[in-house]
Amino acid sequence: MGIQNEIKEPQPLLNKDGSLRNPGWCRHNLYEYNREFIGAPIMRLKEWDFYQVSNGRQMVQINFFNISLASSATFGFVDLKTGRKFDTMALELFTPNKNRMNRNGDSPNSFTYTKGGTTISFDMREESGTISFTGKCKGKPLEAKFDFTRLKNHESITIATPFEQKGRFFYTDKINCLNTEGFVQFGDERFEFSKEDSFTVLDWGRGVWPHSNMWYWANGSTFLNGKRFGFEMTWGFGNTDNATETALFYDGICHKIGEVHLENDPEVGGAWMKPWHFLDSEGRLDLVMTPFYDNYSNMMPLNLVGMNTHQVHGLWNGTVVLDDGTKLEIKDMYAFCEKVYNKW
Repeated sequence: MGIQNEIKEPQPLLNKDGSLRNPGWCRHNLYEYNREFIGAPIMRLKEWDFYQVSNGRQMVQINFFNISLASSATFGFVDLKTGRKFDTMALELFTPNKNRMNRNGDSPNSFTYTKGGTTISFDMREESGTISFTGKCKGKPLEAKFDFTRLKNHESITIATPFEQKGRFFYTDKINCLNTEGFVQFGDERFEFSKEDSFTVLDWGRGVWPHSNMWYWANGSTFLNGKRFGFEMTWGFGNTDNATETALFYDGICHKIGEVHLENDPEVGGAWMKPWHFLDSEGRLDLVMTPFYDNYSNMMPLNLVGMNTHQVHGLWNGTVVLDDGTKLEIKDMYAFCEKVYNKW
Protein backbone atom coordinates (compact mmCIF):
# COMPACT_ATOMS: atom_id res chain seq x y z
CA MET A 1 0.00 0.00 0.00
CA GLY A 2 2.95 2.33 0.51
CA ILE A 3 3.02 4.75 3.42
CA GLN A 4 -0.41 4.98 5.04
CA ASN A 5 -0.08 6.63 8.44
CA GLU A 6 -3.10 5.55 10.48
CA ILE A 7 -3.93 7.90 13.35
CA LYS A 8 -5.04 5.86 16.36
CA GLU A 9 -4.95 8.37 19.22
CA PRO A 10 -6.57 11.79 19.63
CA GLN A 11 -4.16 14.60 18.78
CA PRO A 12 -4.02 18.25 17.65
CA LEU A 13 -4.26 18.85 13.91
CA LEU A 14 -1.88 21.82 13.61
CA ASN A 15 1.42 23.01 14.95
CA LYS A 16 1.66 26.60 16.19
CA ASP A 17 3.01 27.70 12.79
CA GLY A 18 -0.11 26.37 11.03
CA SER A 19 1.53 23.25 9.57
CA LEU A 20 0.07 19.78 10.02
CA ARG A 21 1.55 17.98 13.05
CA ASN A 22 0.99 14.44 11.80
CA PRO A 23 -0.47 13.95 8.29
CA GLY A 24 -2.43 10.71 8.02
CA TRP A 25 -5.83 9.05 8.08
CA CYS A 26 -8.19 7.61 10.69
CA ARG A 27 -11.36 5.51 10.93
CA HIS A 28 -12.94 8.07 13.25
CA ASN A 29 -12.01 11.73 13.31
CA LEU A 30 -9.34 11.77 16.04
CA TYR A 31 -7.86 15.14 15.14
CA GLU A 32 -8.48 18.23 17.28
CA TYR A 33 -9.22 21.03 14.83
CA ASN A 34 -7.25 23.81 16.53
CA ARG A 35 -8.05 26.52 14.00
CA GLU A 36 -6.52 29.17 16.27
CA PHE A 37 -3.09 27.96 15.01
CA ILE A 38 -3.83 28.60 11.34
CA GLY A 39 -0.90 30.64 10.09
CA ALA A 40 -2.13 31.51 6.61
CA PRO A 41 -4.22 34.62 6.03
CA ILE A 42 -7.64 33.97 7.57
CA MET A 43 -9.31 34.83 4.24
CA ARG A 44 -7.86 31.56 2.83
CA LEU A 45 -9.68 29.41 5.43
CA LYS A 46 -12.51 27.25 4.10
CA GLU A 47 -15.06 25.27 6.14
CA TRP A 48 -18.05 23.28 4.89
CA ASP A 49 -20.62 20.61 5.73
CA PHE A 50 -21.89 19.14 2.46
CA TYR A 51 -24.66 16.51 2.51
CA GLN A 52 -25.65 14.67 -0.66
CA VAL A 53 -28.76 12.49 -0.61
CA SER A 54 -29.76 10.21 -3.48
CA ASN A 55 -31.79 7.15 -4.41
CA GLY A 56 -30.30 6.86 -7.90
CA ARG A 57 -33.24 8.71 -9.45
CA GLN A 58 -33.21 12.04 -7.64
CA MET A 59 -30.37 13.77 -5.83
CA VAL A 60 -30.40 16.54 -3.23
CA GLN A 61 -27.39 18.57 -2.12
CA ILE A 62 -27.66 20.61 1.09
CA ASN A 63 -24.56 22.54 2.01
CA PHE A 64 -23.29 25.25 4.29
CA PHE A 65 -19.89 26.73 3.61
CA ASN A 66 -17.82 29.54 5.01
CA ILE A 67 -14.88 30.40 2.76
CA SER A 68 -14.14 33.60 4.72
CA LEU A 69 -14.89 35.76 1.68
CA ALA A 70 -18.50 34.61 2.07
CA SER A 71 -20.83 32.19 3.81
CA SER A 72 -23.70 30.46 2.08
CA ALA A 73 -26.53 28.01 2.76
CA THR A 74 -27.31 26.18 -0.47
CA PHE A 75 -29.91 23.71 -1.71
CA GLY A 76 -29.96 21.85 -5.02
CA PHE A 77 -32.27 19.22 -6.50
CA VAL A 78 -31.50 17.19 -9.61
CA ASP A 79 -33.67 14.62 -11.37
CA LEU A 80 -30.98 12.22 -12.56
CA LYS A 81 -33.26 10.70 -15.19
CA THR A 82 -34.58 13.87 -16.84
CA GLY A 83 -31.96 16.47 -15.94
CA ARG A 84 -34.48 18.80 -14.31
CA LYS A 85 -32.88 21.04 -11.68
CA PHE A 86 -33.90 23.65 -9.16
CA ASP A 87 -31.77 25.34 -6.54
CA THR A 88 -31.53 28.28 -4.17
CA MET A 89 -29.11 29.86 -1.73
CA ALA A 90 -28.68 32.48 0.98
CA LEU A 91 -25.41 34.42 0.83
CA GLU A 92 -23.55 36.59 3.33
CA LEU A 93 -20.33 38.36 2.32
CA PHE A 94 -17.04 38.75 4.23
CA THR A 95 -17.41 36.31 7.13
CA PRO A 96 -13.87 35.49 8.34
CA ASN A 97 -14.83 35.98 11.98
CA LYS A 98 -18.39 34.67 12.07
CA ASN A 99 -20.41 31.58 11.07
CA ARG A 100 -17.53 29.30 12.05
CA MET A 101 -18.56 25.67 12.07
CA ASN A 102 -18.22 22.58 14.28
CA ARG A 103 -14.76 21.19 14.98
CA ASN A 104 -15.58 17.51 14.42
CA GLY A 105 -18.28 16.27 12.04
CA ASP A 106 -17.88 12.65 13.20
CA SER A 107 -19.06 13.30 16.77
CA PRO A 108 -22.42 14.65 17.98
CA ASN A 109 -22.86 18.27 16.96
CA SER A 110 -25.46 20.67 15.66
CA PHE A 111 -25.40 23.71 13.41
CA THR A 112 -28.13 26.14 12.39
CA TYR A 113 -27.95 29.18 10.15
CA THR A 114 -30.78 31.60 9.34
CA LYS A 115 -30.76 34.50 6.91
CA GLY A 116 -33.91 36.17 5.73
CA GLY A 117 -36.42 33.44 4.93
CA THR A 118 -33.80 30.68 4.68
CA THR A 119 -32.88 28.27 7.47
CA ILE A 120 -30.45 25.37 7.25
CA SER A 121 -29.91 22.92 10.09
CA PHE A 122 -27.67 19.90 10.70
CA ASP A 123 -27.98 17.65 13.75
CA MET A 124 -25.49 14.77 14.01
CA ARG A 125 -26.12 12.28 16.82
CA GLU A 126 -24.36 9.05 17.84
CA GLU A 127 -26.48 6.72 15.67
CA SER A 128 -28.71 9.08 13.69
CA GLY A 129 -28.96 12.57 12.30
CA THR A 130 -31.25 15.13 10.68
CA ILE A 131 -30.70 17.55 7.79
CA SER A 132 -33.23 20.29 7.01
CA PHE A 133 -33.59 23.29 4.73
CA THR A 134 -36.42 25.80 4.37
CA GLY A 135 -36.66 28.79 2.10
CA LYS A 136 -37.95 29.86 -1.29
CA CYS A 137 -36.97 28.80 -4.78
CA LYS A 138 -38.24 30.41 -7.96
CA GLY A 139 -40.89 32.19 -5.91
CA LYS A 140 -42.22 28.93 -4.43
CA PRO A 141 -41.93 27.73 -0.82
CA LEU A 142 -39.30 25.03 -0.38
CA GLU A 143 -38.90 22.58 2.48
CA ALA A 144 -36.60 19.57 2.75
CA LYS A 145 -36.00 17.26 5.68
CA PHE A 146 -34.02 14.04 5.86
CA ASP A 147 -33.41 11.64 8.73
CA PHE A 148 -30.56 9.16 8.53
CA THR A 149 -29.22 6.35 10.68
CA ARG A 150 -25.66 5.36 11.52
CA LEU A 151 -24.51 1.94 12.65
CA LYS A 152 -23.06 1.53 16.12
CA ASN A 153 -19.38 2.53 15.97
CA HIS A 154 -19.96 3.61 12.34
CA GLU A 155 -16.51 4.04 10.78
CA SER A 156 -15.66 6.68 8.17
CA ILE A 157 -12.41 8.01 6.69
CA THR A 158 -10.70 11.17 7.82
CA ILE A 159 -7.53 12.45 6.20
CA ALA A 160 -5.20 15.38 6.85
CA THR A 161 -2.79 16.12 4.02
CA PRO A 162 -0.53 19.10 3.24
CA PHE A 163 0.09 21.07 0.08
CA GLU A 164 3.54 22.21 -1.00
CA GLN A 165 2.97 25.78 0.13
CA LYS A 166 3.59 26.28 3.84
CA GLY A 167 0.46 26.50 5.98
CA ARG A 168 -1.81 24.97 3.32
CA PHE A 169 -3.66 21.76 4.21
CA PHE A 170 -6.73 19.65 3.41
CA TYR A 171 -8.63 18.08 6.33
CA THR A 172 -11.78 16.13 5.56
CA ASP A 173 -14.07 13.37 6.82
CA LYS A 174 -16.30 11.37 4.47
CA ILE A 175 -19.12 9.50 6.22
CA ASN A 176 -20.79 6.98 3.89
CA CYS A 177 -23.67 4.54 4.19
CA LEU A 178 -26.05 6.87 6.03
CA ASN A 179 -29.36 5.13 5.33
CA THR A 180 -31.92 7.89 4.77
CA GLU A 181 -35.60 8.75 4.49
CA GLY A 182 -37.18 12.11 3.94
CA PHE A 183 -38.80 14.49 1.49
CA VAL A 184 -38.54 17.63 -0.60
CA GLN A 185 -41.64 19.83 -0.81
CA PHE A 186 -41.35 22.34 -3.65
CA GLY A 187 -44.54 24.33 -4.05
CA ASP A 188 -47.22 21.73 -4.78
CA GLU A 189 -44.69 19.02 -5.69
CA ARG A 190 -43.45 16.46 -3.20
CA PHE A 191 -40.53 14.09 -3.68
CA GLU A 192 -40.19 11.17 -1.24
CA PHE A 193 -36.98 9.37 -0.34
CA SER A 194 -37.29 5.90 1.22
CA LYS A 195 -34.77 4.15 3.45
CA GLU A 196 -35.13 1.13 1.14
CA ASP A 197 -32.83 2.74 -1.43
CA SER A 198 -31.73 6.20 -0.21
CA PHE A 199 -28.36 7.07 1.26
CA THR A 200 -26.58 10.21 2.38
CA VAL A 201 -22.87 10.97 2.26
CA LEU A 202 -21.42 13.70 4.46
CA ASP A 203 -18.45 15.54 3.00
CA TRP A 204 -17.15 17.42 6.04
CA GLY A 205 -14.11 19.57 5.38
CA ARG A 206 -11.85 22.26 6.76
CA GLY A 207 -8.75 23.59 5.10
CA VAL A 208 -6.47 26.24 3.64
CA TRP A 209 -5.85 25.59 -0.05
CA PRO A 210 -3.88 27.02 -2.93
CA HIS A 211 -5.98 29.26 -5.17
CA SER A 212 -5.96 26.85 -8.12
CA ASN A 213 -6.49 23.08 -7.80
CA MET A 214 -8.23 20.01 -9.17
CA TRP A 215 -9.69 16.84 -7.67
CA TYR A 216 -11.46 13.61 -8.52
CA TRP A 217 -14.13 12.45 -6.08
CA ALA A 218 -16.01 9.14 -6.40
CA ASN A 219 -18.49 7.97 -3.79
CA GLY A 220 -21.43 5.62 -3.38
CA SER A 221 -23.44 3.59 -0.88
CA THR A 222 -25.88 0.72 -1.20
CA PHE A 223 -27.08 -2.52 0.39
CA LEU A 224 -24.94 -5.54 -0.52
CA ASN A 225 -25.71 -9.00 0.86
CA GLY A 226 -28.11 -7.32 3.27
CA LYS A 227 -25.37 -5.09 4.70
CA ARG A 228 -24.39 -1.50 4.09
CA PHE A 229 -21.59 -1.15 1.53
CA GLY A 230 -19.89 1.94 0.19
CA PHE A 231 -16.69 3.39 -1.15
CA GLU A 232 -14.80 6.67 -1.01
CA MET A 233 -12.14 7.64 -3.55
CA THR A 234 -10.58 11.09 -3.81
CA TRP A 235 -7.29 11.82 -5.53
CA GLY A 236 -5.33 14.53 -7.32
CA PHE A 237 -5.60 16.93 -4.37
CA GLY A 238 -2.77 17.66 -1.95
CA ASN A 239 0.27 15.58 -0.96
CA THR A 240 -0.83 11.98 -0.33
CA ASP A 241 2.56 10.59 0.77
CA ASN A 242 1.15 9.80 4.24
CA ALA A 243 -2.47 8.98 3.39
CA THR A 244 -4.81 8.48 0.48
CA GLU A 245 -8.50 9.27 0.77
CA THR A 246 -9.54 5.84 -0.49
CA ALA A 247 -11.53 3.22 1.39
CA LEU A 248 -14.25 0.60 1.26
CA PHE A 249 -16.98 0.38 3.88
CA TYR A 250 -18.80 -2.84 4.72
CA ASP A 251 -21.20 -3.35 7.63
CA GLY A 252 -19.86 -0.24 9.35
CA ILE A 253 -16.16 -1.13 9.04
CA CYS A 254 -13.59 0.89 7.06
CA HIS A 255 -11.28 -1.19 4.82
CA LYS A 256 -8.36 0.99 3.74
CA ILE A 257 -7.10 0.69 0.17
CA GLY A 258 -4.23 2.43 -1.61
CA GLU A 259 -4.05 4.78 -4.55
CA VAL A 260 -6.85 4.67 -7.14
CA HIS A 261 -6.68 5.91 -10.70
CA LEU A 262 -8.66 5.91 -13.91
CA GLU A 263 -7.51 3.88 -16.89
CA ASN A 264 -8.35 6.87 -19.11
CA ASP A 265 -9.01 10.51 -18.33
CA PRO A 266 -12.65 11.21 -19.38
CA GLU A 267 -11.75 14.82 -20.14
CA VAL A 268 -9.57 13.70 -23.06
CA GLY A 269 -11.80 13.65 -26.10
CA GLY A 270 -14.82 14.65 -24.02
CA ALA A 271 -15.48 11.02 -23.05
CA TRP A 272 -17.59 11.90 -20.03
CA MET A 273 -20.43 9.55 -21.01
CA LYS A 274 -18.23 6.61 -21.97
CA PRO A 275 -17.33 3.89 -19.40
CA TRP A 276 -14.88 4.90 -16.63
CA HIS A 277 -12.51 2.12 -15.51
CA PHE A 278 -11.19 2.46 -11.93
CA LEU A 279 -8.20 0.47 -10.63
CA ASP A 280 -6.23 0.60 -7.41
CA SER A 281 -2.51 0.08 -6.79
CA GLU A 282 -2.92 -3.22 -4.93
CA GLY A 283 -5.33 -5.21 -7.09
CA ARG A 284 -8.16 -4.79 -4.59
CA LEU A 285 -10.50 -2.66 -6.69
CA ASP A 286 -11.57 -3.11 -10.30
CA LEU A 287 -14.74 -1.19 -11.11
CA VAL A 288 -16.34 0.19 -14.27
CA MET A 289 -18.89 3.01 -14.15
CA THR A 290 -21.32 3.18 -17.06
CA PRO A 291 -22.58 6.79 -16.99
CA PHE A 292 -26.20 7.80 -17.45
CA TYR A 293 -26.10 11.47 -16.39
CA ASP A 294 -23.48 14.24 -16.27
CA ASN A 295 -24.43 16.88 -13.70
CA TYR A 296 -22.28 19.54 -15.35
CA SER A 297 -21.91 23.07 -14.07
CA ASN A 298 -19.47 25.81 -14.98
CA MET A 299 -19.33 28.55 -12.37
CA MET A 300 -15.89 29.88 -13.33
CA PRO A 301 -16.43 33.06 -15.34
CA LEU A 302 -13.50 33.96 -17.57
CA ASN A 303 -11.58 31.06 -16.00
CA LEU A 304 -10.59 33.36 -13.12
CA VAL A 305 -12.54 32.27 -10.04
CA GLY A 306 -15.14 29.59 -9.17
CA MET A 307 -15.69 25.92 -9.97
CA ASN A 308 -16.02 23.83 -13.13
CA THR A 309 -17.60 20.45 -12.37
CA HIS A 310 -18.48 17.28 -14.22
CA GLN A 311 -20.25 15.14 -11.61
CA VAL A 312 -21.02 11.99 -13.58
CA HIS A 313 -23.58 9.50 -12.26
CA GLY A 314 -23.76 5.91 -13.39
CA LEU A 315 -24.04 2.21 -12.64
CA TRP A 316 -20.95 0.47 -11.30
CA ASN A 317 -19.87 -3.13 -11.86
CA GLY A 318 -16.80 -5.10 -10.84
CA THR A 319 -15.08 -6.41 -7.72
CA VAL A 320 -13.51 -5.13 -4.51
CA VAL A 321 -11.49 -6.98 -1.87
CA LEU A 322 -11.86 -6.40 1.89
CA ASP A 323 -9.00 -6.43 4.40
CA ASP A 324 -9.49 -10.13 5.17
CA GLY A 325 -9.33 -11.11 1.48
CA THR A 326 -13.09 -11.42 0.97
CA LYS A 327 -13.99 -10.51 -2.61
CA LEU A 328 -17.28 -8.70 -3.14
CA GLU A 329 -18.99 -8.54 -6.52
CA ILE A 330 -20.63 -5.23 -7.39
CA LYS A 331 -23.56 -5.35 -9.81
CA ASP A 332 -25.28 -2.24 -11.18
CA MET A 333 -24.57 -0.16 -8.10
CA TYR A 334 -25.55 3.49 -8.40
CA ALA A 335 -22.73 5.94 -7.56
CA PHE A 336 -20.94 8.95 -9.02
CA CYS A 337 -17.50 10.32 -9.84
CA GLU A 338 -16.67 13.96 -10.42
CA LYS A 339 -13.75 15.90 -11.81
CA VAL A 340 -13.60 19.44 -10.48
CA TYR A 341 -11.41 22.45 -11.21
CA ASN A 342 -11.33 25.17 -8.53
CA LYS A 343 -10.04 28.69 -8.41
CA TRP A 344 -11.07 30.33 -5.15
